[in-house]
Amino acid sequence: MSYKEQLDYSRMPVHVAVIMDGNGRWAKEKGLPRTAGHQQGVETVKKITEEATRLGIKYLTLYTFSTENWNRPSDEIAALMGLILTNLEEEIFMKNNVRFRVIGNMERLPENVRERLKLCMERTAGNDKMTMVIALSYSSRWELTDTFRRLAVHVKEGRLEPEAITEELVDSHLQTDFMPDPDLLIRTGGELRISNYLLWQCAYSEFYFCDTFWPDFDEKELHKAIVDFQSRERRYGKTSEQVAIK
Repeated sequence: MSYKEQLDYSRMPVHVAVIMDGNGRWAKEKGLPRTAGHQQGVETVKKITEEATRLGIKYLTLYTFSTENWNRPSDEIAALMGLILTNLEEEIFMKNNVRFRVIGNMERLPENVRERLKLCMERTAGNDKMTMVIALSYSSRWELTDTFRRLAVHVKEGRLEPEAITEELVDSHLQTDFMPDPDLLIRTGGELRISNYLLWQCAYSEFYFCDTFWPDFDEKELHKAIVDFQSRERRYGKTSEQVAIK
């Protein structure tokens, strides 16, 4: 039985987050420049976005470029920004009824990239089958620091009492305030860490790590990850007996 045949469509994760790792190593194994790996990775993004939409997943968040990635060689950064400009195709989002969103420090992006992203968000704002989010110039520590700094300003100005700062209030000031926390976090490429990605939001996410490099991650690999997710008992701190009582 294939992994797709094993899927339980009544227990699909609502939100899947992905750390798309392995583009550079994929290219190196094939004797290609790193940029070729990133280009092939873009093709995987298109395939997985369409398949996630077909499966009924409501939110797909892809770790595209971290704040730490700004330390990479300038030619690689320029190539990555160019890929965003040339591959951000609204037709794909419109055809699949997908809304496009961005989380991250967009002020650090080149102006032409920033404007292109904003335009795509505006044009797809009415789509409602799935929301595809890219985490671009993003890191969780940056996000949390920015959130706490803004809340501190409210306290300093007398608009917020410290006692009023709750988890719900923090949630509402995060970059991800428009979507639920990830149910499933997938990391490709064989590394076993989450690399400063959605640290607050992944408090109770199920983690799935695979050795497959992102350019080779296909629909079958996505199905496999979801089947594994559906085999787990999500207790959120409760006992199995408590979870069984609904």
